[in-house]
Amino acid sequence: MGRKAEFKTLSGIPVKQLYSPVDLEKFDYSSDLGIPGKYPFARGVEPEMYRTNLWIMGQYAGYGSAEDSNIRYKDLLKQGATGFSIALDLPTQMGYDSDHPLASGEVGKVGVAIDSLQDMEVLLQGIPLSKVKQIRTTANAIGPIFVALFLAIAEKKGISPSQFSVLIQNDVLKEYIARGTYIFPIRPALKLCTDVIEYCSTHLPNWIPINFCGYHMREAGATAVQEIAFTFANAISYIESAQSRGLHVDRFASKLACMFGVSPDLFEEVAKLRAARRIWAKLLKERFGAEDLKSQALRIFCYTSGSFLTAQQPLNNIVRVTLEALAAVLGGAQILATSSYDEAYATPSSDAALISLRTQQIIAHESGVINTVDPLGGSYYLETLANHIERGVWQYLNKIDDIGGAVVATEKGFFQKEIEEAAYLYQKEIENKQRIIVGVNQFKSNDSLKIQTVKVDLEVEENNVKKLVELKRARDEVKVKNCLTALKAEALKGHNLIPTTLETVKAYATIGEICQTLKEVFGEY
Repeated sequence: MGRKAEFKTLSGIPVKQLYSPVDLEKFDYSSDLGIPGKYPFARGVEPEMYRTNLWIMGQYAGYGSAEDSNIRYKDLLKQGATGFSIALDLPTQMGYDSDHPLASGEVGKVGVAIDSLQDMEVLLQGIPLSKVKQIRTTANAIGPIFVALFLAIAEKKGISPSQFSVLIQNDVLKEYIARGTYIFPIRPALKLCTDVIEYCSTHLPNWIPINFCGYHMREAGATAVQEIAFTFANAISYIESAQSRGLHVDRFASKLACMFGVSPDLFEEVAKLRAARRIWAKLLKERFGAEDLKSQALRIFCYTSGSFLTAQQPLNNIVRVTLEALAAVLGGAQILATSSYDEAYATPSSDAALISLRTQQIIAHESGVINTVDPLGGSYYLETLANHIERGVWQYLNKIDDIGGAVVATEKGFFQKEIEEAAYLYQKEIENKQRIIVGVNQFKSNDSLKIQTVKVDLEVEENNVKKLVELKRARDEVKVKNCLTALKAEALKGHNLIPTTLETVKAYATIGEICQTLKEVFGEY
């Protein structure tokens, strides 16, 4: 087999044989690279980075019933995780209760089923929230409802919500582009996301009100450049929406975060993250007038890319996840969740989830990469790659501005078309063996490895439906009806819905009932 005629990164960026100072002749080390903790933050958002503060090791977990997931969270925390993300099943994410016909067969499958405050009480029972560095959730279209649920839980536990930190994903725009768990039309959905930003900036300053997600676009096939550009285009829309309510950017921007996928292409991913920080700093300072350095410093949450994991030779995925996690750390992420080797089959088993957590811990405590800040900074190849990515991102952002912004671009299908084309080209490379995937199109093996997968029992759905019946029998139906009526009235007035939603969830109205009420006002996408 001959040598490749052309070397490229995973995203198709050409790679030369050798890089030297000539490639960085126009690169200003003082302004383009800078120092950690200072504008433009290319080398990291904190001066000491991991020497004094390790990234949050927050695994994405949850399946089946609230009881099942509670056990998994406690086990992860016992094993050294410093945070966790509540994976929600599809019915919950799309605003359907477990007894809805469209939820049939999906309850608890890809995450935990949450129908009401009653389930949240079970889910977080016995977990000391104030001792967990961060709790996250995939609530997007239902972001305001989950803010209300967490506030109600804090009240039930008798603690202040300021005693713990919650990251609400709350990025619904990317759902229309790449993921699909949307409920309402785009513009009302953007309004609900902005409610969260506005409420948290006033009442919950230590919470992260939105996590702009490029991860799902990357999983759908976006290139590294597209991932950053499309994520930031969406972020611009959210920031402008918040500003339209009279919020100064420095009032909320310091708590914003971005979620990116990390592929096994180590150098491209490290370059991508440092380019993202530099672009974000310029965007916030020059476009939005942010003066606070914390507003200009991008907090990055990385999740190793599940789409690069293979069902063939699944133990190879441990190596892939290790490369991806290492790239996130070398790239300066603040939060990291690692995939499990069996995810190509099903929801991770407890053993596989433990290996993925141990992967982070080994990198942190045995590899030596945390000993110095930004160990790859100044590399001729890395900085050239970061410059290339940055130029491509700005070109996309200018093009999206010309279209009319992210909302209009989404409505016109611009993002979707660009991602589809990139995904097609990547798949074509695999099929033509221009790109080798070990165990898939090269180095195949006939050895079969039996993977013990997690299977969600059908009883989960049956039990959840029974619990719903019992809940509705025991709760104050008049109070629920009055709360839902008040919620509808507030929605019709265009008010921030979180205060009313809080009262509604405390009355034990279900997520499905709340979403149905809002559909009567906003419609359905």
